[in-house]
Amino acid sequence: MKIVEQYIAGLKKAYFDNNAKESWEHFERIIHGASKEDIGKLKDVYPDIPETLIKLLEFVDGTYWREYKGEKIVFYLLGSDIEEYPYYLLSANQILKNKDEAFEYYADYVNRVYGDGVKMDKRITNCSKDMKWLHFSNCANNGGTSQLFIDFSPSEEGVRGQIIRYLHDPDEMEVIADSFDEYLQMLIDTKYDFVNEYTAD
Repeated sequence: MKIVEQYIAGLKKAYFDNNAKESWEHFERIIHGASKEDIGKLKDVYPDIPETLIKLLEFVDGTYWREYKGEKIVFYLLGSDIEEYPYYLLSANQILKNKDEAFEYYADYVNRVYGDGVKMDKRITNCSKDMKWLHFSNCANNGGTSQLFIDFSPSEEGVRGQIIRYLHDPDEMEVIADSFDEYLQMLIDTKYDFVNEYTAD
């Protein structure tokens, strides 16, 4: 789990370097991790959930309109392959609440109903009945522009546990990492570029 510790330490430094020390320190003061009970519920529904995601949820149980000590926060904790575009981490309860939404919203995409109208990575299954996705993140636009998923049902060309990024207008679904660990490493390697003078405070 060292990558999670490395990720959080680097993220903190990125906030500090962008003159948002006060924002980060307030964030750390009020947050708490997901409860053992909620982690257990996640494991029941998603037995293959990566330990790195659990570790991250144990640090903070979501940053997307999540209430801590009577205060609702929206705090950028994640990014993607889209340069400088920030994302929130969903809480354990939000992940569970959204467990059927991927199928409801994206079954036609997965089934290639729209043909060339929607760019679909060949590593993603083409059978919506097989879909087992964990929705863990929404973008800054309340998830309307982009969402992130862990895919436990890849095509034969994909890898179980790969990270899918959905992007709207033009609509596309792209595999951006083979695992959650690789995904965090990507954000480290790009130096947390989603934290900048416009997004940090």
